Amino acid sequence: MPDTAETVDRDEPGDRTGTATADSPAAPPVPVLSEPRDGTPPVITSQPALDRAVDALAEADGPVAVDAERASGYRYGQAAYLVQLRRGDGPTVLVDPVADLDLRALAQVLDGPEWVLHAASQDLPCLAALGLRPRELFDTELGARLAGLPRVGLAAVTEHYLGVGLAKEHSAVDWSTRPLKASWLAYAALDVELLLDVRDRLAADLDAQDKLAWAREEFAAVAAAPPPAPRVDPWRRTSGVHRLRTRRAQAVVRSLWEAREEHARRRDVAPGRVLPDSAIVAAATAQPRTLTALAELPVFSGPANRRLGRYWLDAISEALALPDDALPGPAPRGDGPPPPRLWSDRDPDAAARLARVRPALAGVAESVDLPVENLLTPDTARRLAWEPPQPADAAAVAAFLRDRGAREWQVALTTDVLVDALAGHAPS
Repeated sequence: MPDTAETVDRDEPGDRTGTATADSPAAPPVPVLSEPRDGTPPVITSQPALDRAVDALAEADGPVAVDAERASGYRYGQAAYLVQLRRGDGPTVLVDPVADLDLRALAQVLDGPEWVLHAASQDLPCLAALGLRPRELFDTELGARLAGLPRVGLAAVTEHYLGVGLAKEHSAVDWSTRPLKASWLAYAALDVELLLDVRDRLAADLDAQDKLAWAREEFAAVAAAPPPAPRVDPWRRTSGVHRLRTRRAQAVVRSLWEAREEHARRRDVAPGRVLPDSAIVAAATAQPRTLTALAELPVFSGPANRRLGRYWLDAISEALALPDDALPGPAPRGDGPPPPRLWSDRDPDAAARLARVRPALAGVAESVDLPVENLLTPDTARRLAWEPPQPADAAAVAAFLRDRGAREWQVALTTDVLVDALAGHAPS
């Protein structure tokens, strides 16, 4: 362990519980690592250096710790701007994917060993864009949820199993910056330095709880998950659009959203840095028709958006000129049931079923010490309660769950209690 250390007693996003309450004593602070034990390796930006790193990874044994850093909130899209790797007793490898590198040999050496990632679904898409894909993985964040840990951020999981924390103050920096700062690189190297040790301790914990097979099913599902389908009408996710009551105002949101998207894509800037959602909604509400009126709105009066004033006004004018039959219609209805708050009026029997299904699942989740959403997705539970198979016997319910993507361990744990709940039996 490095000599330099700080202390920390904070949680990370994604944790299930908070810190100590007034009724419980605060835990003593734990040492927080600030420097890798072997020092911070240089970032690989040349092909010879990458070739040497690939050889080192090939000579090492066992799983490989993998992490990636993106520039979310700064750049358009979710590209990786740094890839961190560590395998066995080999050195930590930091690869600059923006450099002109041929990554095919790296992909080949990584095609076989188990990958160890924390919150794998966040990093797998940007790694896949580089041609890097795992055959097998171990997700320490998902595993920690299954193990029943109350806090599942990487620093908290490392603290739980290894007794040390990780400094996380650089998690939201602009990783597209070049050159990358030394303190950022130390943070990045630490993210993989202890990940293999965490994986081993966590696997042993899951095995002791008879949950390791469950975890393997979950990890396989994450590795095999297809890329998410493009959203229908993504402009409808603009924050505050629900407050707009007219189709014309929604048309302005759509037009400005599309203009912002195009400008952000051209400049490779996060859309929210070009124009915040609040400014789009404000323009849709005011519907200005001149540059002077547009500049009177918040955000549009700033120097950057005053320079883009004609661009934004053209988008607004285009929406205002649309014929009625070209205005946005109602939001497309999803293929699932309506929001549960409407069930009592639309289908009281379904509402009653859901009122039994939810506590039944909560009871099972509590008995095996894991979050109920990891036992069965809320969407699956709602769909089952809204329109159960007929007859709702064990075979039909199990088939329903499998059709919705439930893993075998989830089917085994939940089928019987769901059959009872659908039949009208309150959970015991």
